[in-house]
Amino acid sequence: MNIPIYTAEDIEGLRIAGRLAASVLEMIESYIEPGISTGELDRICQNYIEQELNCTSATIGYHGYRHATCISLNHVVCHGIPDFDKKIKKGDIFNIDVTLIKNGYYGDTSRMFVVGENIKGERLTRITQQCLYEAMKIMGPGVWLSEIGRTIQHHAESNGYSVVRDFCGHGIGTQFHHDPQVLHYDGYDRNNDARLEPGMCLTIEPMINAGKWQTRVLRDGWTAVTRDKSLSAQWEHMMVVTDNGIEVMTERHDEDLSFLTPHKS
Repeated sequence: MNIPIYTAEDIEGLRIAGRLAASVLEMIESYIEPGISTGELDRICQNYIEQELNCTSATIGYHGYRHATCISLNHVVCHGIPDFDKKIKKGDIFNIDVTLIKNGYYGDTSRMFVVGENIKGERLTRITQQCLYEAMKIMGPGVWLSEIGRTIQHHAESNGYSVVRDFCGHGIGTQFHHDPQVLHYDGYDRNNDARLEPGMCLTIEPMINAGKWQTRVLRDGWTAVTRDKSLSAQWEHMMVVTDNGIEVMTERHDEDLSFLTPHKS
C-alpha cells in the first residue's frame, strides 16, 4: 500500500478544493423541489463548477462518464446518472455527489436530501450521517483503517441497517483515487490494514441500506442499486489527518463539527 503524505502547500490546495466542492452542495439546495429533474440539477451544478468557481468537473470524461455529478435516488446506492426525464417527487430521498478539480487538487463530497416527508427515509438519512460522524470522531494519527470500518458497521447495524460492501472510501489529493481503500465495515486483515498518519487525505463515504447490503450494477455500467430494492443513503466528507485529529476539507455551512475535539497524544 502506497499512501501519499501531503505537504502543507498541498493541504492548502486541498482545503481550497474541498471548500469549493462543499459550496456546490450548499448552492444546489435551493433548487431542489418536486418536479425538477436530476438532469437539470446536474446542469446547474456543472455551470456553477465551471463558470462561477472556475473549476473542472472531475467526473466528466472519467471512464466515459458524461456528467458533473452523480445523483442517486431512493434505492440507488451510488453512481446514479442524471437524467432530464427523471423528476424529483415528494417523498424521495437522494444523494448528490460532487468531485471537482482546482489547480490540480481534488475536492470530493456528497450529501443527502429528503423531499417532503418520508419518515423511514429521514431516519435512514440521519443514521447514515451519524455513521460518518462517528467514524470522524475516532480518526487521528495511529488509528487503524479497520477501526473506521468497525465504527461505521457497529452504528449502522445497531440501528437495524446494513453497510454496503461493494464500494468504499479512498485516498484522494492530486489524484481522484489512490491508496488507501477505506472500507466502511470490518473487512481488513493484517496484510491490508494501515495506520493513519498526518498528511494523509482520504474520503469517508458510508453507503447504508435499509435492507440487506447486497447491490447490483445496472446495464448502464454505472448505476448501483440495492438488490432487494430497499432504500439506501450516503454521506461523504474529505479530510486530512492532522497531528492530533483530522481537518474536514468539505465542511458545509449547515454543519456543526464542534464534536471533532483534538486527540490527546
